[in-house]
Amino acid sequence: MQLGIAVFGGCDGLTPPELARAVEERGFESLWYAEHTHIPVASRRDDNRPARDYAASCDPFVALAAAAAVTTTLRLGTAVCLVPQRDPIITAKEVASIDQMSGGRVEFGVGAGWNRLELANHGTDARQRMAVLADRVRAIRAIWTADEAEHHGPHADFDPLWSWPKPVQRPHPPVLVGGNGPGVEDRVLAFGDGWLPQCGPLASLTELANRIAELRRRAGHRVPVTLFGAIPEAPMLLAFADAGVDRCLFTLTSGPGDLDRLDGWAGLLDRR
Repeated sequence: MQLGIAVFGGCDGLTPPELARAVEERGFESLWYAEHTHIPVASRRDDNRPARDYAASCDPFVALAAAAAVTTTLRLGTAVCLVPQRDPIITAKEVASIDQMSGGRVEFGVGAGWNRLELANHGTDARQRMAVLADRVRAIRAIWTADEAEHHGPHADFDPLWSWPKPVQRPHPPVLVGGNGPGVEDRVLAFGDGWLPQCGPLASLTELANRIAELRRRAGHRVPVTLFGAIPEAPMLLAFADAGVDRCLFTLTSGPGDLDRLDGWAGLLDRR
């Protein structure tokens, strides 16, 4: 099982190039950045506290481009890119550009978003966000794979267009569909290449194992699973592996002490 680092908020610690070098030097397999373009002041978290801390997020594609420039083997992912808040044509080019610059090291984690006010500021009705996600990911995949890409859907609509570079990875970077809701497996099968669940909302390891097994049964093959927010303890990593998880991501809120946390987690690399 692979171990990676997911940066979730915080912009006062190591810069993306510094962090990427540190993550690669310690032997982690991947580095992932979350996305929030902004947080409306009126937003509240599930515990009814202000959601201001989510606003301290680097743009994931700027951060990953900087990381790509100073690393050679590190996989570079979004966990997750909020596709319903993005133009699909621009997003397709950003991902493809980083994949080319990095020699084919991008993992494209996608999600629909939870902050209704944030979505509204981008002109997206939160009630339609799952449909928007599906349609725009399909549009992005079309741009990656066709020399003259065309897509006509309810939330992305364009006649044949040219867009280069194309991704190095064939047919394109893996699309990992984020989420834990009851419909996420349908979305993975419809337009994804892997599942990216979050550890915290899962009821139990049994639930995780059962859902992974059922997803793979429906797909007819081993769908890769990356677990966001994995518990950084050796016994839990073994349990996640037994449940069918292929990659665990430890969540780093970037700030003072980044290197100390990485050093502590690096001790788990030989205990997977």
